[in-house]
Amino acid sequence: MKRLILGSASPRRADLMRQLELSFEIVPSPEQEPIPDTPVPSEYALESATAKARAVHALLASRGEADDAIVIGADTIVCLDDQILGKPADARDAARMLSSLSGNIHQVYTGLALQCGTTLLREAVCTTVEMNPFTRADIDAYVHSGEPLDKAGAYGIQGLGARFIERIEGCYYNVVGLPLARLCALLGTAGHHPNAKTPK
Repeated sequence: MKRLILGSASPRRADLMRQLELSFEIVPSPEQEPIPDTPVPSEYALESATAKARAVHALLASRGEADDAIVIGADTIVCLDDQILGKPADARDAARMLSSLSGNIHQVYTGLALQCGTTLLREAVCTTVEMNPFTRADIDAYVHSGEPLDKAGAYGIQGLGARFIERIEGCYYNVVGLPLARLCALLGTAGHHPNAKTPK
C-alpha cells in the first residue's frame, strides 16, 4: 500500500487524519505557495491545495521517495459575500474579520488535492455557516485568547469559536479543515483502501 503524506503543518488536519486511524507522515510544503490568481472561492482553494501537493511531491521526488507516495494537499478559506478571508495578518485583522462575520451567513471551502505519481485528483467542498451576532466585547475576548490568529476567517469551530455558531449546512470537518468523507473517497479512487479487509 502506498504511503500517505500529509503536506500540511496543521495540527488540526493531522488530528483528523488520526481520527480515521490513517497511517501517514507529515511533510509540510517546503516553500510559500503563490496566491491563486482567481476570485472564484472553490478554484482558489483548489489551486492553493494543488500547489501544496505538487511542492511536497517534488520535494519527495528530489529525494527519490515519491514513487510509493500519495501526497495530500489541502487549503481552507472562508468566503463572505464573494470576499475571500484567509488567515488574519494580526489581531486587528482578526477583529475586522469577526466583525464582518457577526450575524451573517458565510461559506467555508476546502480544496483537496492528491498527487500520486503523475495522477492528480482534486475536489472542493463547501459548507455554509450561520453565525450569531456578537458584541465588541465578545470579539476582543476571543481575539485575546489567540485562537483566531492562525485560522481562516479568524475562528475555529472546534474550539472557543463554537460559541458563535448557530448552525451549519454541510460537512463539519470541512470547516475544521479536512472534509473526511471526501478525502476517503479520493483515497479510494487513488487505490488506497486502509480499512479494507484482506480476504481469507
